[in-house]
Amino acid sequence: MCEVIIRRARLTDIPQIDKLLFEVHKVHSDIRPDLFTPGEKKYADEELERIIVDDQKPIFVAEHGGKILGYAFCIFKQDLESKSVTDIKTLYIDDLCVDEDSRGMHIGTKLYNYVIDFAKSSGCYNVTLNVWTGNDNAMKFYEHVGLKVQKIGMETIL
Repeated sequence: MCEVIIRRARLTDIPQIDKLLFEVHKVHSDIRPDLFTPGEKKYADEELERIIVDDQKPIFVAEHGGKILGYAFCIFKQDLESKSVTDIKTLYIDDLCVDEDSRGMHIGTKLYNYVIDFAKSSGCYNVTLNVWTGNDNAMKFYEHVGLKVQKIGMETIL
């Protein structure tokens, strides 16, 4: 495994984060071109600028030698209004990506473990994420690091 530093994203990281956003979006648009526009990315640079400084939406990057090899976009979630669900604090992984040229080097595991430690130190009850059906590599990775199915989303295309 190469020596990787995990840290909070900085505004100067945006160009490298963009490259990874395009990579992960391609995975999704290849699986579901009916839902994801090919050639796009999830966040515009202006959105990234706002997210990077938002402590409720921390982004962590895996860096080696000045190059961003992966990221984890996270969001704190807590329902304080509902009477039917408890008010647990959750850290939701909105997006986790490792550069396709750096896969197999345990960078994803290092990022995930960092997120878990961050969530624990932030008083979270759990860490959650969603995986698209058909993204078999991601599913295998998440199962490997110990995630279990919490719920399943279903659809009918009309």
